[in-house]
Amino acid sequence: MGKAKKIKVTKNVDKGPLSLADQIDEGEFAAPTGRKMKERKRRTEEDTDEFIDGKLSKSIITQARLQAAELESEIGETSKPKVVKTTKLSIQDDDEEELEEDDLDNQKYDDKEVTVNEDDDLAVRMFMSRECEPRRTIADLIMDKIGEKKTEIDTQFTDNTEVFKELDPRVQDMYEEVGKVLEKYRSGRIPKAFKVIAQFRNWEQLLYITNPDKWSAAALYQATRIFTSNLKEKMAQRFFNLILLPRVRDDIDTYHRLNFHLYQALRKALFKPGAFFKGFLIPLAEERNCSLRESIIIGSVLAKNSIPVLHSCAAMMKIAEMEYSGANSIFLRVLLDKKYALPYRVVDAIVFHFLSFRSEKRELPVLWFQSFLTFAQRYKQDISSEQKQALFEICRIQVHHSITPEIRRELEHSRCRDQEMAEPPPDQMAM
Repeated sequence: MGKAKKIKVTKNVDKGPLSLADQIDEGEFAAPTGRKMKERKRRTEEDTDEFIDGKLSKSIITQARLQAAELESEIGETSKPKVVKTTKLSIQDDDEEELEEDDLDNQKYDDKEVTVNEDDDLAVRMFMSRECEPRRTIADLIMDKIGEKKTEIDTQFTDNTEVFKELDPRVQDMYEEVGKVLEKYRSGRIPKAFKVIAQFRNWEQLLYITNPDKWSAAALYQATRIFTSNLKEKMAQRFFNLILLPRVRDDIDTYHRLNFHLYQALRKALFKPGAFFKGFLIPLAEERNCSLRESIIIGSVLAKNSIPVLHSCAAMMKIAEMEYSGANSIFLRVLLDKKYALPYRVVDAIVFHFLSFRSEKRELPVLWFQSFLTFAQRYKQDISSEQKQALFEICRIQVHHSITPEIRRELEHSRCRDQEMAEPPPDQMAM
């Protein structure tokens, strides 16, 4: 047998010999060594979120657009493929143009010729103003505005070329070139010199240099988008009245339909509803020479867009109080069909509008009876009992063989607003 080995008992230098229990615990667990462990960097989720290379992101976007175009062509949702722009623009301009392209693609417009009934058209013409002055061009209106400003500072010019005396010749030449670009504009970027016109105090004078009456329809849409966003309400109202209104009317009168870009310009102008009503719709109704075709097309613009109730109320009151024309009935019917919760003041104004035809001897157009029926259907419970009886009297004076019975039926099966207020409270009804 070999020699027995001696068991070495480890001693703690600081605390003395260890007890038996401490020795057992020390045997179960590994004793720490003085070796330092290297810290390894572990990738977290935050470290994995790295930016993708520009070329890779461009290729991804291109492939995604191609796949979307293929899916759309297979499904048949679109009749023409979308064009991917490769021109490198500034970030703001690129985003705006992409949004505008998507907006134009999503909005549908039926550019077919509006069918007009000859009898209705003849009835509407009976209520048109006979004293129609020739339309003034945008150049005439702007020159008058410039002349007024010159009169205020006591400097009048006899020669039209001297109107631009205060402008730098280079500025005038630049905007003349911008006008030539806008004449042939179809799509793409707008000159930056045109985008900043709204920032100048003499923006009307600069617009005159670009010859707005020669702009293309697409250029007018872009101009409406720019000025609606950048001008204040009064200045936007001026733009709608001087440029947009005559252009829309001339296009409808010439082609018997409205160009798609001009139709979109009207929809874009409604983003400033106060300026649109004051500068476009109300002046059109006040002239009393709006044709049936024009009123139908503009009425469709009002019907397809959401309009704040306060602006619609003001427009309805103004239309109801002005002298009657056939276009007034179409505009009233379209606004009434939006089913606003109208104040009683607006309801009373519309009631007085219909009551004003008691002594009318001319044959009223069908549009008048249609607007009357729409009012009775939507707001029959918002009229008073006295107004209800007065409307019954109108139904006996002005009669349409198929519409008047419907109006009477709506009024007979309605409860007036004063009758609802006169009901006793529920506790008194129980007693």
